[in-house]
Amino acid sequence: MHVSKRLVFRNVRVFTGDTTLRSANVAVSGGVILSLGEDLPPAPGDEVIEGRGRTLLPGLIDAHAHVFPGDLEQAALFGVTTVLDMMSDPVQANALRGSAGADLRTAGTAATVPGGYGWYLVDMGLLPPFPTVVSPDEADAFVASRFAEGSDYLKILLDDGSTTGMPTPSMAAETAGALVSAAHDRGKIAIAHALTAETARQAVRAGADVLGHVFVDRPDPSAAHELGETAVVPTLAVLGELFGPGTGGKALAADPRVSPYLTEGSRRMLTMGPYPLGEGARHDLTAATRTVAEFRDAGVTLLAGSDASNVGTAHGATLHRELSLLVAAGLTPREALTAATSAPADRFALHDRGRIAPGLRADLLLVDGDPLANIDATLDIAGVWLGGRRLPGR
Repeated sequence: MHVSKRLVFRNVRVFTGDTTLRSANVAVSGGVILSLGEDLPPAPGDEVIEGRGRTLLPGLIDAHAHVFPGDLEQAALFGVTTVLDMMSDPVQANALRGSAGADLRTAGTAATVPGGYGWYLVDMGLLPPFPTVVSPDEADAFVASRFAEGSDYLKILLDDGSTTGMPTPSMAAETAGALVSAAHDRGKIAIAHALTAETARQAVRAGADVLGHVFVDRPDPSAAHELGETAVVPTLAVLGELFGPGTGGKALAADPRVSPYLTEGSRRMLTMGPYPLGEGARHDLTAATRTVAEFRDAGVTLLAGSDASNVGTAHGATLHRELSLLVAAGLTPREALTAATSAPADRFALHDRGRIAPGLRADLLLVDGDPLANIDATLDIAGVWLGGRRLPGR
């Protein structure tokens, strides 16, 4: 009988997605993790990766991105092995599934009102015209069409443009609630785009499972205790590009651990400069950072997301910056890593990944050093494995 060759990481520090093992051996075969433990020595014929001084992590999950051709391959180069797309052309997204890069899940067409938030992507030529929804009576048919065309979850856009100074029509609360109910009736989750405290509350009242951003208009300490089971993807990195000094992208582009793995398009996006806001834009970036700390202290589930392909972002690389910003906002490195591994796997029902455990996909990220002590070490990449296969160039 032919026995496939095992891959063994020997004497490596392991972050399992939940806990940390100071030194263990991890065996992989057939694209899945076979075993994990301290007393599991390699056997003759195994391919052995020496892990001393290194940390093995589950492949990272980007819980908020927007995908175009080439993005999944770049994401994988940075150890981001699963990308959760939050709005894209469904035809293009379905064509990208099964590419040589990160695994993809997608919202496809997001729900918005005619001329509402998101339609600017059509005006810019980045998306083809897409269906919109006006009233609660239209919600069920709209949602049915999204899942029929391949969406994995529902995205709802709740935004009046006030934070960017670009007013747009906004969705009625009753319509948002009907959309969430229609998704839940089909066993799917709903993610809401909300950048103000009021629209965040509207999303929570509608039953949204995830907020795609932390709100950025003002402080609101009571909000942390009103979220209930709703998770939040803070996206601090992209908010800093939109509403802050916009220097994080340039710093990433100049990082020697990042620069060699960027496409020219990503390099341009990272260095493009501040996003032009309209007159009267209303935002408070420091309040957004404080809100993340309040959410953490209240036990809110936090998920890590980059919101690439926006100005100042790059697929894969920006998620590492997001982890650093989450730690700067008050999370421990372990909590930040959980936000990019087991927490999104649990929230999006990706039960075959997000952890290092027997039987799960061997999507793995090996880094030099200890990111549980210094989160910046996640960019000191020593190797990336997709389904047990080492990614060329890493």
